[in-house]
Amino acid sequence: MSTSPWTHRPVEVGLVGAGPWARAMHARILAAGPETRLAAVWARRAEAARETAAPYGAPVAGGFEELLDRCEAVAFAVPPAVQAELAPLAARRGKAVLLEKPLGPDLAAARRVADAVGEAGVVSQLVLTKRYHPATRAFLAAARELKVSGARSCYLHGAFLGGDFATGWRLEQGALLDLGPHLLDLLDAAVGPVAAIRATGDPRTWIELTCEHADGAVSQASLSGAVDVPRAITRVELFGAGAPLVYDTAGIDHEECWPVLRREFATAVRTGVGSAPDAGRGLYLQELIERVVTGP
Repeated sequence: MSTSPWTHRPVEVGLVGAGPWARAMHARILAAGPETRLAAVWARRAEAARETAAPYGAPVAGGFEELLDRCEAVAFAVPPAVQAELAPLAARRGKAVLLEKPLGPDLAAARRVADAVGEAGVVSQLVLTKRYHPATRAFLAAARELKVSGARSCYLHGAFLGGDFATGWRLEQGALLDLGPHLLDLLDAAVGPVAAIRATGDPRTWIELTCEHADGAVSQASLSGAVDVPRAITRVELFGAGAPLVYDTAGIDHEECWPVLRREFATAVRTGVGSAPDAGRGLYLQELIERVVTGP
């Protein structure tokens, strides 16, 4: 991330959503600036919107259209079905969009989001959190120098067992739709494009993916949000003729991700030049998930 002072005016970002993730990440990070300013918050539960906006002195919009009138970019922290409904409307109004994964609850919805972004020509950025950490970027850079024969990976946590993130869509769809985009993104970027993918298990408890990559490498991915572990585990191991290359989030501070994400999104908005990962990447990842769901 650039450490130079931010010389542009802050990007006025409206926040859609007032749930745990909106409060823990989006509102806090967007309000921190200097690259962005939390211009307004809107949620279908007005009281939750007020509680989310209050610590930062941000106004609460009375409706989604009012939110669009107050901002130049929109951040979404809502369930996939709601994002898929509203993000195309924001894009058509010429607003840059900061999108959560998955883009939508299914491939058709995700495609509507990506198509709307493409047709409007607006900047989009995808909140694949780990992608913005320096350790992740160093791992992916090192991976590009390797000839990988095989890989194994996992993303495991216990959030579906109870608490703020045991939400309806996560419990219904499971780890494939929630955690899958993160791990598939890392494997695809580190090992190479996924040419074929198949699965065993139940995404609501434990699902195991086998990916065949374009260059012949094979990778495994274990996903679960319903296992009792002390903290989330994200680990990728790459194997080839040399020593294994290992990426493990156990030792990283996720707070380092947010300033990078904020600076890169604001820079993209101010320059009109997007940066990866974007809505197109989100659609690609959802296409991979759809291949798991529908089978070969």
